[in-house]
Amino acid sequence: MKISRRNLLAAAGGATFAAGMARGAEDPHAHHHHTAPAEPAAATPAHTHAAPTPAAPASAQGARITTLNGRSLPFRRVNGVKEFHLVAEEIEHEFAPGTKIKAWGYNGITPGPTIEAVEGDRVRILVTNRLPEHTSIHWHGILLPCGMDGVGGLTQPHIKPGETWAYEFTLRQHGTHMYHPHADEVVQLASGMMGLFIIHPRDRAQDAVDRDFAFLLHNWAVHPGTYRPDPSVMTDFDLWTFNSKLFPAIDPLVVRTGQRVRIRVGNLSMHDHPIHLHGFRFQVTGGDGGRWPRAQWRSEVTESVAVGQTRDIEFVADVPGDWALHCHKSHHTMNAMGHGIPNPIGVDQASLGERLSALLPGYHPMGQGGMAEHAEHSGMGHMHGPENTIPMMVGHGPFGNVEMGGMFTVLKVRDRLPDGYADPGWYEHPRGTQAWRVE
Repeated sequence: MKISRRNLLAAAGGATFAAGMARGAEDPHAHHHHTAPAEPAAATPAHTHAAPTPAAPASAQGARITTLNGRSLPFRRVNGVKEFHLVAEEIEHEFAPGTKIKAWGYNGITPGPTIEAVEGDRVRILVTNRLPEHTSIHWHGILLPCGMDGVGGLTQPHIKPGETWAYEFTLRQHGTHMYHPHADEVVQLASGMMGLFIIHPRDRAQDAVDRDFAFLLHNWAVHPGTYRPDPSVMTDFDLWTFNSKLFPAIDPLVVRTGQRVRIRVGNLSMHDHPIHLHGFRFQVTGGDGGRWPRAQWRSEVTESVAVGQTRDIEFVADVPGDWALHCHKSHHTMNAMGHGIPNPIGVDQASLGERLSALLPGYHPMGQGGMAEHAEHSGMGHMHGPENTIPMMVGHGPFGNVEMGGMFTVLKVRDRLPDGYADPGWYEHPRGTQAWRVE
């Protein structure tokens, strides 16, 4: 059923409905011990909105999702239906200090906010289009009626600028899923339109973890000195992100020693990504099809997540430390890299540097012995790159340059943590447990 924008905004208090729902979320696990509501003949009228229910304590319902650098989408209960609201719009997005773009996203962010619900829930998702072109939303991997599948032109008319449409269905599965447009996908996905849709199992006992993290993998063609993603690029991307952030701006994963951890990874990029976790053997426990039977779990330290797939990994964080988590394609752990430039490794550039510095004051030749000096030169202010272009390697650790960027972050395991799982800083290695210099 189509809901008019006028009725929707009048019933919900205008912009308060679109923006105010971003705060004060109801716990997605609360009130789920009930019989799933029967299929209504038609969507509930918009004028029956109820106030959001206060969140239940996390300890009462299990671990909530921690979306790296993101948040979950609040909902309203309307006659037994969980009602969410997504607003597709142009936004300003910062990958990390030094690089901002004009992106397209949902509710002011890319990826859009994570939708959380429970197996058996009836959900209604209102989608308002504030883009300069039409759009739609496909609920990737979710079992639903064909007319709710969100493929513009095939299962529905496109959502035109200024319109609000409703999708409504009952969740008949659990697992880690995604949402994204099926309209002008080349432009809209390249510009950042995507999000996670996580369905918790009704039987929480089979799914108990202490910390539950989630993020999406994506690639961007933001050419040096530019401010908008280039949708025409197919393989040679400039930036690689976890939840649209570059290291070191990607949130760490903070856990207490001994906790059971789940990490949910979705891939809406143009490449497969082998995600590698240092320090632990994990179990691959699920994917697009939900949590796998235990007999199908397998032990890994690296799990490849293909394009359009999700993967869940789980482990007990029983060894404290700062442990790297990253894509194992080395170019995906770098920031803006130049393609098609000469290879200077092993080339004596001394005389060339002298001649070029006369034309380009401050020029410093680099790369003769490799690219390790790049981070040092950038940190000292040498060789400034183009405007709005983050250096290739910018991360700093307690012992020097980490020499990473892109798809890289840190799992921080600690015996003691402050309230709220705030970043505890760098790990202090106990005596006798760290490598040392011999000569």
